[in-house]
Amino acid sequence: MDAVGAGVYAPGVAPADVRVIIFGATGYIGRYVVREFVRRGYAVTAFARPRSGVGGKQTQAEVIADFPGARVVFGDVTDRESVATAFAPPADGEGDDAAAAAAAAAAPAATVVVSCLASRTGGIADSTAIDYEATAGVLDVARAATAPGGVHFVLLSAVCVQKPLLAFQHAKLRMEGALAAAAADDPTFSYASVRPTAFFKSLAGQVARLQQGKSYIMFGDGALSRCNALSEADLARFIADAAADPAKRNATLPVGGPGAPVTPAEQAELLFKILGKEPKYTRVPIGVMDGLIGVLGAVAAVVPPMRDGVEFGKIGRYYATEDMVAEPYGVDTLEEFFRNVAENGLEGQELGDAAVF
Repeated sequence: MDAVGAGVYAPGVAPADVRVIIFGATGYIGRYVVREFVRRGYAVTAFARPRSGVGGKQTQAEVIADFPGARVVFGDVTDRESVATAFAPPADGEGDDAAAAAAAAAAPAATVVVSCLASRTGGIADSTAIDYEATAGVLDVARAATAPGGVHFVLLSAVCVQKPLLAFQHAKLRMEGALAAAAADDPTFSYASVRPTAFFKSLAGQVARLQQGKSYIMFGDGALSRCNALSEADLARFIADAAADPAKRNATLPVGGPGAPVTPAEQAELLFKILGKEPKYTRVPIGVMDGLIGVLGAVAAVVPPMRDGVEFGKIGRYYATEDMVAEPYGVDTLEEFFRNVAENGLEGQELGDAAVF
């Protein structure tokens, strides 16, 4: 492979001949991404922590069982030597999926790396360590491991980086810059920075309280922000598209769900209709949040460990007041999602350690 376009983008290269290595594989979005690439027939390797999932409750055996058709490698994403094991041929007897191990061992026509890594809290140190440093480490290892061939890197970023006010946004932007610099430097390297809006599940936090007859809590009049959220399945499909579509190479790709953007007030109206409940609202002035952030900032000036508390307050305010709107994509609608949650709940779909987002 001596130029971008050979390998992953070349006509006639079958998905089975393309090695896809996914980091953050057991995260909220990562698990859907793994399954989508497997479904499309790629030779998939999923990199996961030895104890994965919400609160680290999943064992290695459970993770392997969750990803039929994929080779699973366990390690520490902050350790470059550990990351490198994902690019090495599988050891004899490694894993329970012989076909996946054989596909991983074969010489690939191209290598695609997908990073679904994200800080669990959005805190300042956590964002730097994961959203930039660990992800940049994956990039460096990938380029070294695939030399003299090329690599295509798909980064899960966020649409909110277009107006960066938070630590995790700056870290993601810094990583996007590293990808652009690598592509400018190396004609065998390409990338796609995927910037989704919000996820459906991040809008479902009040369903249970409304089912209990409680009020919908919103800031101001509920029209301070708009969002066309998307499902995790649609985002996984878009990420898989970004792995092979030449039109998406060396590009920043904002993406939202289908349909018009809606405000929190409009989301509430839809929920009350689905639940058959009389609308009831609690309106909180945005100044309340500003006051809380100010108090936390004063405390943090004296007690530096409290800086993350300030950051969490700023994250909450950002999501309450800033639009999350992007080009529509996909088939899953917010109404369908709300109806499913109202009927079946969110069990097994928890945001877990990343619930702050």
